[in-house]
Amino acid sequence: MDYGFFGVLRERFASGMQRPMLRAPGRPTATYGDIDARSERAAGWLRSQGVTPGDRVVVQLTKSMDAVALYLGVLRLGAVYVPLNTAYTNAEVDWFVNDAEPAAVVRDADALTSGLDRTQPWGDIAAVGPEDLAALVYTSGTTGRPKGAMLTHGNLASNALTLNKAWAFEPDDVLLHALPVFHVHGLMVALHTAMLSACEMIFLDRFNPGEVLACLPDATVMMGVPTYYSRLMALDGFDESACGRIRLFVSGSAPMTAALHRAVAERTGHEVLERYGMSETLMITSNPYHGPRVAGTVGPALAGVEVRVCDDDGTPVIDQAGMVQVRGPNVGPGYWRRTDATAQSRLAEGWFITGDVGRLDAHGRLTLEGRSSDMIISGGLNVYPTEIEQALDAHSAVAESAVVGLAHPDLGEAVTAFVVPKLETAHGNRPPEHDTTDDSSPPEHDLVAALGDLARFKHPKRYVWVDELPRNAMGKILKAELRIRYTDLYGN
Repeated sequence: MDYGFFGVLRERFASGMQRPMLRAPGRPTATYGDIDARSERAAGWLRSQGVTPGDRVVVQLTKSMDAVALYLGVLRLGAVYVPLNTAYTNAEVDWFVNDAEPAAVVRDADALTSGLDRTQPWGDIAAVGPEDLAALVYTSGTTGRPKGAMLTHGNLASNALTLNKAWAFEPDDVLLHALPVFHVHGLMVALHTAMLSACEMIFLDRFNPGEVLACLPDATVMMGVPTYYSRLMALDGFDESACGRIRLFVSGSAPMTAALHRAVAERTGHEVLERYGMSETLMITSNPYHGPRVAGTVGPALAGVEVRVCDDDGTPVIDQAGMVQVRGPNVGPGYWRRTDATAQSRLAEGWFITGDVGRLDAHGRLTLEGRSSDMIISGGLNVYPTEIEQALDAHSAVAESAVVGLAHPDLGEAVTAFVVPKLETAHGNRPPEHDTTDDSSPPEHDLVAALGDLARFKHPKRYVWVDELPRNAMGKILKAELRIRYTDLYGN
């Protein structure tokens, strides 16, 4: 009999029930046995509300041990977990509830704790197969209304087992967990990978640079987004001595610049391992645990996963920018009640169209160029923002940048760079906005020179200096917001 992904997890940690699982500053440490027992109560509580296998359970909760127990309780029961960003408003939650049609909605942490304290536990494990749904993860919806990416028990199991092996997790590891648990990264990459080895997690409510730095000496692994590492780099204590036990830094959810990758390595002695994944596919590629980790790339395909890059005609290409496609046991079956979107994202023989533009080298190593929706068509020529951003980010005056296309009366779209200056630039003052139609930029802020190796048509028409770039909860830059905010920059 198949007991789904929960059965896989429980089989792996069953012999370590007395081992510490979640350690949070100022709170008693919860063992694997504690959380397992709590998940039985969560399953019992959900059953008391009429939840049955296959039913959706919408969850919008702050990060907590009971939130983890609820997630495991949903899997134990064979229901479908639907996590929502804690920043969503009531109106937004209403939209998701109407779309998912759940049997239960859990948003009150106190009510959850009270319910688990009072409910009879349900210690069974529902019989579910690898093709049964385990989770429904909604995409951000930056290019339209959100879509619910369906993930099966088989998807979760195959990806977790692959990552656990690829990243060499062992029972004596200690994972520093500062990620949110409403997202694939914190929920299905970090938690799953650690639980399969029954290792301990330092379970922080949120990412606070000082708190993370204080916890680093006790950790062997940390997973984060690039912003986490850039903020740690701003602290004097983030160095080799603080990272004495660390064996692995992992970064994902957004691209890490080559400059930041090098800076972390120089400061700590550790090369960050970048990987690439999506809500629809979980993890796709990873730089190697053993072997060179090339800055700016996300590595080759994980074991059992296939990746290819195709040109506009659908022909696979090497060392040429094109659409990234993937197939394997990690790829979900489609979008919840969106047969149109599912069909548009699928090709024959099981290939999934990621929507990302990338470049695959002869060794199978993937470099991402950006989303296809981010591609700029300026004067009839295609421009991919990533190569411009990488050149700008290497400039001594630049902390980070984002390049987008904005409507232009002559070019159709104008390449536009939004640049965050380093604090020391111009004696602490933000440099003036620079228009490349003249050459009056002060030499110390002349970003044109940084793009000398790029064709002239790729050069931004305007540089807009900003205090910060808009981001979502996982650190991804919201380019759509920049396009809306500056839609009239060129006087359209």
